[in-house]
Amino acid sequence: MDTLNILYLVGALLIFASIMASTLSARLGVPLLLLFLIVGMLAGEQGILGIEFSQYALANFVGQAALACILLDGGLRTSFKSFRVGLKPAITLATWGVLATVMVLGVFVTWLLDVDWRFGLLMAAIVGSTDAAAVFSLLRNGGVKLNDRVQATLELESGGNDPLAILLVTGLIALNVDPDGQSVLGFLGLLLQQLGVGLGMGLLFGYLLSRLLPKVHLAEGMYAILILSAGLAVFAATNMLGGSGFLAVYLTGVMIGNHKVRSTEHVMRVMDSFAWLSQAVLFVVLGLLVTPSNVLNVWHYSVAIAAFMIFVARPIAVYTSVKPFKFKDREIGFISWVGLRGAVPITLALLPVMAGIDNAFMLFDIAFGVVVVSLILQGTTIPIMANLFKVRIPTNKDPKEEHEVWVSDKASITLYEFEVQSGAFAIGRHPLEISKRVNPDEIRIFALVRGQQIVVTDEETKLKFGDSVWYAMRGNHASKIAKIFNDTTLNHKAIDDFYGDWLLSPSVKLGDLPFFTGAMTSESLVDNLKPKPKDGSKSMWDQTVAEYVKQRLATAPVSGDTVVISDEWSLVIKEVDDKGRLRTIGLKHRELPTAV
Repeated sequence: MDTLNILYLVGALLIFASIMASTLSARLGVPLLLLFLIVGMLAGEQGILGIEFSQYALANFVGQAALACILLDGGLRTSFKSFRVGLKPAITLATWGVLATVMVLGVFVTWLLDVDWRFGLLMAAIVGSTDAAAVFSLLRNGGVKLNDRVQATLELESGGNDPLAILLVTGLIALNVDPDGQSVLGFLGLLLQQLGVGLGMGLLFGYLLSRLLPKVHLAEGMYAILILSAGLAVFAATNMLGGSGFLAVYLTGVMIGNHKVRSTEHVMRVMDSFAWLSQAVLFVVLGLLVTPSNVLNVWHYSVAIAAFMIFVARPIAVYTSVKPFKFKDREIGFISWVGLRGAVPITLALLPVMAGIDNAFMLFDIAFGVVVVSLILQGTTIPIMANLFKVRIPTNKDPKEEHEVWVSDKASITLYEFEVQSGAFAIGRHPLEISKRVNPDEIRIFALVRGQQIVVTDEETKLKFGDSVWYAMRGNHASKIAKIFNDTTLNHKAIDDFYGDWLLSPSVKLGDLPFFTGAMTSESLVDNLKPKPKDGSKSMWDQTVAEYVKQRLATAPVSGDTVVISDEWSLVIKEVDDKGRLRTIGLKHRELPTAV
């Protein structure tokens, strides 16, 4: 009994320490997942507690379950809107991108370690895929607003590239153990089986569960457990049928998350807790498993492989994958950089150890080192690189918090929290009189919080800096209200600098804009001023702004996309609705340098 209680105590303290360490994450700029790993290492055999843990099979069991939970949560938060702008490039990255990374990196690893090519490819396959836990965590909680095309591509890639990575590792282990018993056709057949069964099971059971949930009436806390248990059941059943359980559980989450009903309203917060617990347990266990001195013995290999992967293999794979989809070079550069490695490579590195491959422990130690380098180098620089590659979108239209309250099985009210920023337009105004564009019948004050206390509002109430106002709203007014609370002078200037000083209707003709009255014959616009085509298509100046932008982009438009009109003028998309229709477009003017 004492042994059991010691296990409970140590396990609970490790998770507690990991969560408490998260308070340092933002201050130090260190990815939270790395802190979980450090806590595990400190508790390990060469750490403070000196716990000897070498249960690779148990670690693999924990890893598989935790990754399934993380992918289910990631799927629940993936909107169908992401598929509109990121599905095709993400599929290419999750297939050809992984394969290209493994091939290019495999050649380098074979040369670097001076090993058989099969062993080199196995090492490359272990670290060849991006990690869903790391990508979801750092992109969604990193405080960086990316353009939708880049965000969607990265998230969908990380959620969908595990099947091929696992299959490559499994196949290469078999190739190392029994080279004569493997064939290319057999591998391709297994790949199609993994993807086909995983896709079918995920979509089928995701659809069935999304239709079942509205008909089931349970205590509120039970819905998240129901979804989690169903997701793990789909994961296990798909694996038993020879498919990819990871792909199936991710798609199950996508189907459920995009069918909002009362039963799933509060599930997101509970599932968020499950996902964080899974990440904490997974990374702590992996930290316990590693022997730091062994990792240090091969640190130079880890650094070399990580550097080659980050600066050579990943860029080649990304460029060849997404360039055909008209991605800009700066978007390709950022996607290449955010090829985060995390729990998946370490978990995959357990498989050669369990299979008894020669030098498998070296593979595990190198993979661990690669993950640490990736989390430190890439994970800590995401905001910097987002600015460098110009994929960061300035915004003032996001509320601080929002909570959906379902008042019946088919009706809900959303509560939004807005905080008054320094210098915002809302200062000195009554909470209900901040905008004439919002119908007073569609907005109600739920609470006004000042100095951590609820303030009763009356006709004389005026908003002050730091106040938080909770509104209950009907209709889509959150972005309008948010601008009033967030639009400070500094923020307004950043947005104007990004989108331009003028906002245009997508339906206005370019030729009707007064800015170009004298510019239609300018030499800088000569390339655009071609005679009207004989096929009846419009010339540039007869096109609406939306028509011109869509023609020039040749891809699904997202906020932040820029289309150049001339050396001085460009159009910047500001708002796109859920169906991909342009709503607001900025006109940006750049002063040409004066000739000396």
